[in-house]
Amino acid sequence: MNDSEASELGGTEAPLIGITSYLEQAQTGVWDVRASFLPKVYIDAVTDAGGIAVVLPPQPVDDAVARRILGSLDGLIVSGGADVDPRRYGHAPHEKTGAPREDRDAFEDALMRAAIDIELPFLGICRGAQVLNVALGGTLIQHLPDEVGDERYQLGGGVFNPIEVEVEAGSRIAEVLGDDRRATAHLYHHQAIGEVAEGLVVTSRTEDGVIESLELDRARYGGGRFGIAVQWHPEEHAEDRRLFAGLVQAAKDHRSARAEDTAQRAGRSAE
Repeated sequence: MNDSEASELGGTEAPLIGITSYLEQAQTGVWDVRASFLPKVYIDAVTDAGGIAVVLPPQPVDDAVARRILGSLDGLIVSGGADVDPRRYGHAPHEKTGAPREDRDAFEDALMRAAIDIELPFLGICRGAQVLNVALGGTLIQHLPDEVGDERYQLGGGVFNPIEVEVEAGSRIAEVLGDDRRATAHLYHHQAIGEVAEGLVVTSRTEDGVIESLELDRARYGGGRFGIAVQWHPEEHAEDRRLFAGLVQAAKDHRSARAEDTAQRAGRSAE
């Protein structure tokens, strides 16, 4: 591969974006085994935006391991999926709440908290927004139809319900979306953000008042942080990669800052 071909693929400039995944029973050929599972649309969204996707399967992890994983990455996506175990936010399970996926809950909780600690840019998607809120001490609404009276937020059968959302002016996500501050939100969530955790700010709601996006509070975490989470599925909108482009750019900036800091420390050590 020559230099121009490497440049077209992102080359050494393309940041590494980790994307969390499931361990699922999968069949292929003669094999019926547990395997890492991630819909390709997530990978496409990252590569379309100029990043390199790295799939992260659930595994035993503590704070040190989480930091080591993230230390090799430039950005993180906590992807969509099944319900967060309500025991993590002190609630009894609703009859419609799915069976807990304890391996993924623990893995993503550790990654999210570590990402915040080391200022790694991250994007939470659907479940990822819920993981963020719970990790920082918030709660979830376990079954939205109880609140809104119907299933418009999760039609079922893998059918996404698109709505237009507008985010708050002056927010980080508003900067990413640009002047109109609007996006088509592909909805597929029967749960939602309940009590918002300290350190997070809400940046959009539906007409029903359901929270559709939140982010790290700039006053608490600093204006330069990229820590955005949405309840919708931007990976399903191939014509709009703004959120992924924003993450990729933030990841590039983070990597550059980290390299500069490393060089400065090396220079001081050599003196």
